[in-house]
Amino acid sequence: MKIAVASDHAGFDLKEYIKKKLTASGHSVIDVGTDSAQSVDYADFAHPAACMVEKGEAERGIFFCGSGAGMSITANRYKGIRAVVGYITEIARLARAHNDANVLCLAARFIGNEMAWQITQVFLSEPFEKGRHLQRIEKIDDNPACD
Repeated sequence: MKIAVASDHAGFDLKEYIKKKLTASGHSVIDVGTDSAQSVDYADFAHPAACMVEKGEAERGIFFCGSGAGMSITANRYKGIRAVVGYITEIARLARAHNDANVLCLAARFIGNEMAWQITQVFLSEPFEKGRHLQRIEKIDDNPACD
């Protein structure tokens, strides 16, 4: 699978760890940055990575920041992106199975490397159930403009 990864400074070390695990597992990883633990703004890296997923240049995205929230909020601004903050494996499973989530945001300040890898594996392997969930996803994309 082709996966876009992005992080801010707080998520840098976890991104590097997960990136190595993904590559060792046979995935193709596109790293849009950041490239150090020096302070940066998460949106500067979430935007290009979310665009890659939106355009189909990456099948999924895995984004890292301190809480996961900033990356998730930024990614969800894009049409067709369904980003979730995954903090346990069951959330990752349900987000994929019921919501067809295509971007996983991990909270580097709150979960360790091994838990992050377990969450990532579930996120990448769990299929979307479709069925009744598909019409709900379609309603997200068909959101009418506010008056």
